Amino acid sequence: MCLRAPPDERSPAELLAFGVVNLDKPAGPSAHQFTGWCRDAVADALDRAGSDVTVEEAAHSGTLDPKVTGCLPTLFGDATRLAQVFLEGTKEYVAVLELHGRAPGDVAAVANEFEAPLYQKPPRKSAVTRRLRVREVHDLDVLEVEERRALVRIRCESGTYIRKLCHDLGLALGTGAHMGHLRRTATDPFDDATLVSYHDLVDALAFWVEDGDEEPLRDVVQPAERALTHLPRVEIAPSAAEQVANGAPVYAPGVISVAGGEQGDLVACYLPGGTAVCLGTLVGDPDAESGTVVELERVLV
Repeated sequence: MCLRAPPDERSPAELLAFGVVNLDKPAGPSAHQFTGWCRDAVADALDRAGSDVTVEEAAHSGTLDPKVTGCLPTLFGDATRLAQVFLEGTKEYVAVLELHGRAPGDVAAVANEFEAPLYQKPPRKSAVTRRLRVREVHDLDVLEVEERRALVRIRCESGTYIRKLCHDLGLALGTGAHMGHLRRTATDPFDDATLVSYHDLVDALAFWVEDGDEEPLRDVVQPAERALTHLPRVEIAPSAAEQVANGAPVYAPGVISVAGGEQGDLVACYLPGGTAVCLGTLVGDPDAESGTVVELERVLV
């Protein structure tokens, strides 16, 4: 059996087939449309390069409405198996709160009260079942206030509805409010410091296909392992990876080391060279001589 090459040894085609791009979604298209454009650009480049590698799928880090901009990490090819990891981290947004009256003097104090687990019901147009659920707001900072507007930064649990949060904040302020412009600035483990536009991606693909210049492509496309850096890490032996590829869990004798994580946590398992092997749940003691340490969630080899 041939395991995937270490991240820093992959060819451009291998990188595209198991890669992630921290895309900067523009206003206009839906997240699904935008991701589809990028997938098609990657597939076309591989075809023009005469590669045997194909990319037919792409998966993004969570829906953004057409008017919303910002951080949309997108996985290509086999890396789409990692999409669930974006449910494990936090997300950060900057939003314009459009008040329905003059801003009171205690906007920041009221906002602080929302830094807690909150009950939310998805809106009517949501793709999920409209059931009351709890989502935690970790930080809600008021950056600037003018007559009938406030600029706020929100760091929250994945799945938080910012539009509903803005509505509720307006009620608490006594003025009423709705969400104006919204930009996502981070999705663990990515943030807006490394954003890549659609044009950046297309240009990098063209440099590779037409000129044989790989450097721009490697600047914008990262190995899919980059999407796992916020998860606890389990390093396993190649022999254990071969068993995982055949559907076996990770047993204690195959574990080399564990960094972080508690029982029940989602973890990422790697070969010593840094190749991701699987996602799984930490269920056992890695220091034990026998027994299951990681139950499989997604096999990546």
